[in-house]
Amino acid sequence: MKEYTAHLLVDGIVQGVGFRPTVYRLAKVMNLTGYVRNMGNIVEIIIQGTYDDIQLFVDELQEHKPIRSEINSVKVDIQEEVTSTTRYDDFTIINSSDEISGSAVIPPDMTICDECLEEIVDLNNHHYYYPFTACTNCGPRFTVIDQVPYDRKNTTMDEFPLCNHCEEEYSNPLDRRYHAEATCCPDCGPQVFLYKDGHIPSNDPIRDASRLIDEGNILAIKGIGGTHLVCKTSTDEAIDKLRERLGRKTQPFACMTPDVETAKLFVDFNDDEKKMLESVSRPIVILDKSRDYNLSENLSPDLHNQGVMLPYTGLHHLLFKYTLEPAYVMTSANMPGNPMLIDNNEITSKLEDIADYYLLHNRKILNRCDDSVVRFRNGKPGFIRRSRGYVPKPFDFSKINTKDNILAVGPELDVTFAILKEGKCYPSQHIGNTSKIRTLEFMQDAIKHLLKLTRTDYLDYVVADMHPEFNTTKLAKQLSEEYDAQLVQVQHHHAHAASLMAEHQLPEMVVIAADGVGYGEDGNIWGGEVLYLNNTGHYINHGGLKTQPMPGGDLSTKYPIRMAMGILYGIMDSDELGNLMKSNYADYFKYGEQEVDMVLKQLENDFNTSRTSSMGRVLDSISVLLGISRSRGYEGECSMKLESVAKEGFDLLNIDLDFEMVDDRAVIDTSNLLFDVVQLIKSGVGADEIACACQRALAEALAEIAIIAAKSNKTSTIGVTGGVFYNEFISEVVKEKVISAGFEFVQHEATCAGDGSVSMGQCAIVGWRNSDLNELF
Repeated sequence: MKEYTAHLLVDGIVQGVGFRPTVYRLAKVMNLTGYVRNMGNIVEIIIQGTYDDIQLFVDELQEHKPIRSEINSVKVDIQEEVTSTTRYDDFTIINSSDEISGSAVIPPDMTICDECLEEIVDLNNHHYYYPFTACTNCGPRFTVIDQVPYDRKNTTMDEFPLCNHCEEEYSNPLDRRYHAEATCCPDCGPQVFLYKDGHIPSNDPIRDASRLIDEGNILAIKGIGGTHLVCKTSTDEAIDKLRERLGRKTQPFACMTPDVETAKLFVDFNDDEKKMLESVSRPIVILDKSRDYNLSENLSPDLHNQGVMLPYTGLHHLLFKYTLEPAYVMTSANMPGNPMLIDNNEITSKLEDIADYYLLHNRKILNRCDDSVVRFRNGKPGFIRRSRGYVPKPFDFSKINTKDNILAVGPELDVTFAILKEGKCYPSQHIGNTSKIRTLEFMQDAIKHLLKLTRTDYLDYVVADMHPEFNTTKLAKQLSEEYDAQLVQVQHHHAHAASLMAEHQLPEMVVIAADGVGYGEDGNIWGGEVLYLNNTGHYINHGGLKTQPMPGGDLSTKYPIRMAMGILYGIMDSDELGNLMKSNYADYFKYGEQEVDMVLKQLENDFNTSRTSSMGRVLDSISVLLGISRSRGYEGECSMKLESVAKEGFDLLNIDLDFEMVDDRAVIDTSNLLFDVVQLIKSGVGADEIACACQRALAEALAEIAIIAAKSNKTSTIGVTGGVFYNEFISEVVKEKVISAGFEFVQHEATCAGDGSVSMGQCAIVGWRNSDLNELF
C-alpha cells in the first residue's frame, strides 16, 4: 500500500502537559516514522504511513491524549507520497522551533499529581519530602514562563541546572518527566527556608513552620503564584491578630484544609462541589457552613458560607503532615488594594508588621497569580475570581472575530485585562484595584508579558470603560497612542452582558445586569438594568431600577444608611425621614444626628448628590435598615450579610414591587420597596423574613421586565450578569420565573459574573462591531 507524509499542526493546551511523549509512544506502537516538536505555540507532527494509518493515528491521539491536555484542532495536510529519499528511519522528538507563531495556548498552573504526591511521602524515593516535586502532569506553568515555546530555558527554572538523575528522566521519552520543564529534586532544585530578621537554622523548615502556626503565629508562605498569610483556624486569637495587623476587621478569610474528609467537619458540599474542590485547578470554593461548623466564627463573620480550598503543592501537603489543625487561613499576602507580594525582599520588608515568620523559597515567580474563587448557583459553578489554575487558557472567539488584535483593559475594581488574537480571547489573571498605583503598574507589566506570550506585536483596537476618570481608561488612551490603535470605550454593563453572551456563543439575548456600580451613558451610575444585545455589538436599554440620589456620592457606598435616606427621600417627607433616622439609626452615621440634618440638606438642594440605579446599593440599604450591617468594611459586605440572614427566612412574606413605563422603559420604584421595609420593621416582622421577601421582590420584578423585553425582541434566551448574581437565592428566583415563562436561562459558568470578565466582554463588543464573520441583525 502507498505511504504518505502527513503534516499535522495541533492547537490547544498541548505544551507542558506531556503531549510530545504521548505522540512519540503512540507513533512507536503504530510503527510510524517522522517527528514531533513544539513549534511556536503549537505542536507540529510529521508522520509517515498509509491513509488509514494517518487517520487512525489522529483518532488515537484524540482518544489517548494526556489527561491534562486539551486539543482544540488538528490540521492535517497530506503532503506527498513517501519515497526512498524522503522516508524517515524512525520516529523522534526534536528540539523546539519558533519559526511560526500560531495561536498561543500557554498551560495554566496545575496541582501536584498523585504520582508526585506519592513520591514525596515515600522514604525510599529520590523526591522524598521535596516540596517542589513536579512532572509533565503537574506543577507551575504560567507563573514561571517568560516566553514561548514552553521550554525550560524559557522559564525561571532555567536558573536551576538539572542534576544527572533529573537530566536522565528529562531526556527519556518514556519517562513521565520527559521535558517536564519544572522538574527538579533536592540536589538541583529550589530550596525552602525559614526567615525572621535573617535565616533561621532549621533541619526541617516546613515542620517548624507548621509548629509555629499551631503555636498561634502568623506566617507568610511563598507559593506558586504569590504569597499567603497563614494562621490557625481553631481558635479566635490568631485570626483576630491577623485582622488587626491587616486592618481587615470583618472581611472573610479563605482557608485550606488537607482533604475533603476534613472539610466535612465544617462545610457541606454536594458531588459537583466536591469535584470542583478536587479538580486539577484547585480553586477556592464557596461552601455553606455545616451545622457542626467547628472553626473560629471570626474566620467568616456573620456569613453562612466559607471559602475552602485543598492543597495544590507539595509544600502545602507537607505543612499539613504535622498539624492537628482542621484548616489554615490562606489569604493573599498584600496590603489592601495592592498586588500580592512575590519577591523575597519585598515579602520580608512589606510584611514586617504583619507576619511573625516567613517560609520562603528561591524560585522566582514571574507572573503573579492569585487563587481562583468559584461559587455554585442553580447547580452550576461560576467564577468570583478566575486566576490560578485557569489563566491564561483562552476562550473561543472564532465566531466573533479572527482578523483583529484587540486589547481590553476592563473597569477599575477586580480588574482583568484581555487580549483577542486570531479568534482566541485570553483573559489575564486577577489584577485587582487599579485605583492603586502599584496595582496599575502590575497591570502594565502583565499586559506587556501576555502580549509577548501571545506574540501580539501590534494592536488594532484598545478598549476601555466609559468612565473618564478610571486609571484603566487613561492607560488605554496611552496604549492606543503607543500602538497606533483605535481607542474604543464601551458601557460597563453592556460589557458584562457581552461576556455572558460570548461565553455561551449566542447571537442575541436579553440580560439582567445588576451590580454595585457602572458608568452609564446618561452620566448616572447604573447597576440594575435590563438590556437586549446582539452580535452587532450594540444594545437597547429596556429599563430596570429607578435612579436614586446618592448623597455624598461614594460616601453612600461606605455608609449605606446615607443611600437608604436617598431612596426613602422619594417617598417620605423630610421631617418624617429625619425623625426615623435620628430615632433608629443615628449611630449608623459617622457624625450622628448632625449628619442626618446635613444629608437632608444635600437631598433638598441636590448638592454633591450623584444618582444611581444600582441594585447593590438597594440591597445594602435594606441591610442597614434591618440592622444587619452598619457600614461597609469590604466590597459587597452588606449585601452578603443580607443574603446570609435571608437564608434563615421561610420565604412566605410577599412584597409587591411593580414597575411603570417611563419614556418606553420599565422603571421599578425602589422607594416603595424601602418604605415597605420601614413599615414591616415597625410591625415587628423579623429581619430574616423581610430580607428574603425583598430579594424575591427585586428578582421577580427584574425578571418580569426581562421577559417583556425578550418577547418584544423575539429572542428566546434571558441571562443574568453582575456581582448581584453571586447571590444564590436571587439567581434561583430569576431562573425559576424565566423558565416558567418559556425562555432559556443562562448564567456565567466559565466566566465571572462580576467585573473579572468585563474585559472579555469589551473584546467581544469591539470584535462583533468590526467582524466580517457574523450574520448581523
